[in-house]
Amino acid sequence: MALSADIAGIGPLLRASVRHEARTFAPWILIPIALSVSSVVIYPLLFPDVPERMSFAATIGSNPALGLIFGPAFDLGTVDGFNAWRSLALGGFAVALGAIFIVVGASRGQEDSGQAELLASGVLGRQSRLLTAVAMGVLMSVVAGAVTGVVTAWCGGGWGASMILGAGFTATGATFASIAAVTSQVGADAPTASSIAVGILGVLFVLRGFLYSVDAPSWTTWVNPLGWVTETRPASGDHWVPLIYSVLLAVVLIALAVVLQRSRDFGQGLIAARPGPARGSIRSPLGLAVRLNRSTAIYWSVAFVGLGVIFGYFAGSVKDILASSPALTEIFAGGSTSPADLTSAFVVTILGLAGIIASISGVQTMNRLRTEELGDRAEPVLATAVSRVGYLRSSILLALATPAVCVVVAGVVMSVFVSFADLGLSFGTVILQSLATIPAVWTVVAFSVAVIGARPEARVAGWAGVLLSFVLTLLGPSFKLPNWALGFSPFRHVPDVAVDSSNWVGLIWISLFTVGFLTVGVVGFRSRDTP
Repeated sequence: MALSADIAGIGPLLRASVRHEARTFAPWILIPIALSVSSVVIYPLLFPDVPERMSFAATIGSNPALGLIFGPAFDLGTVDGFNAWRSLALGGFAVALGAIFIVVGASRGQEDSGQAELLASGVLGRQSRLLTAVAMGVLMSVVAGAVTGVVTAWCGGGWGASMILGAGFTATGATFASIAAVTSQVGADAPTASSIAVGILGVLFVLRGFLYSVDAPSWTTWVNPLGWVTETRPASGDHWVPLIYSVLLAVVLIALAVVLQRSRDFGQGLIAARPGPARGSIRSPLGLAVRLNRSTAIYWSVAFVGLGVIFGYFAGSVKDILASSPALTEIFAGGSTSPADLTSAFVVTILGLAGIIASISGVQTMNRLRTEELGDRAEPVLATAVSRVGYLRSSILLALATPAVCVVVAGVVMSVFVSFADLGLSFGTVILQSLATIPAVWTVVAFSVAVIGARPEARVAGWAGVLLSFVLTLLGPSFKLPNWALGFSPFRHVPDVAVDSSNWVGLIWISLFTVGFLTVGVVGFRSRDTP
């Protein structure tokens, strides 16, 4: 009886939630489909014969930084093997991210907005909203996995490999839907709950790639839920058993979330928010922006210390990794390149990846500005002597400063490891490379400024700069895209300072785009209404 009372109304609530929120599932379903289908369609066209496929495999092996993102390449000689390497980790990451946002938004997000109180006034059990939120996240994951598997097979992939690839997406999404259910009980509010869950996803994702790349002991794979999915090995093993572990973990975490929800107050997290001072101490728009984003900026800075350690340790061992590759040994012997050149390219790639990740913090800051508008908290500030441009400028300064600090922090930590590893790169060279990456980060953030300032109703488009940079920088070369297409990523124009420290033309061009985007954002924000 008690159980039925706890879940009363879950059926109608789930149907209504899916009907109203299904459109938000689309990006998280389309991304894995696009990754997988594009792989099976384009791979035979780009690499039609065995020699080209072997050359491609050697190229992938020459840049260990790719292993941090895509994981181990078990088989790059077949369509399905290439698809598994290129899509399994990234597609799963996208589905997991969508599951987190869906679950947190439908649970803690409703409490923060007051919608949960309206729902609770009807016939609704205490656990119904949480279980509905989890069901929505799992449903999105199932649709993403099933549709990806079927469409990939229709487009040329093997049915067995395609379906286990899709099942991996579903398992990853279900796992992080359950993790988000737990963090929704822990965080003081919805943004905090999302940040904790996304942070866990980021740490596990980087650790998975790192441990595979350094040939860590096999047991390390089995303590990471993302490692379980990787061990399904589509096209080179097709193991279904590891997915059972993901299902069991999801069930345990959902049960834990239910228990935690019973022990917390409505609208409050287990980690309570600190009360503010009796009298306000903020005297400027910049102070307000810092106060609103202070916790997030600290979390990002600490995270980049950890990323710097991981990237630095990996950079310190890159020489041994390159030397252990027979294909690369032949390349070195032929004189077509040198270990020092590959090491330098590795550092550029790693810092570019760090820059792309750091730009997320800047886009978050600008989205927080929009959240303040929609929550009717911007109008009281603008009703004072604060100008619209001054209000926006404070958020822009913080949005540019936070990712810049993160990249420099990662660069400093990396440079310590590199300087002791005798890689032919000095401490100062790595620091200079991190500084050269910052203008590209600012271009991505400036694009989000333009969107929030001029077209805030389309704020999801502000993430396009991050997505485009990631796709073109890390996936573009594997698809042999022309230079003009790769050039749409600002990180493509970051020079390798170890090779040519005087080539700053690319940075000048992207800086002009940064100024242009910022101008569009400021002019648009000044001329439009709030919200």
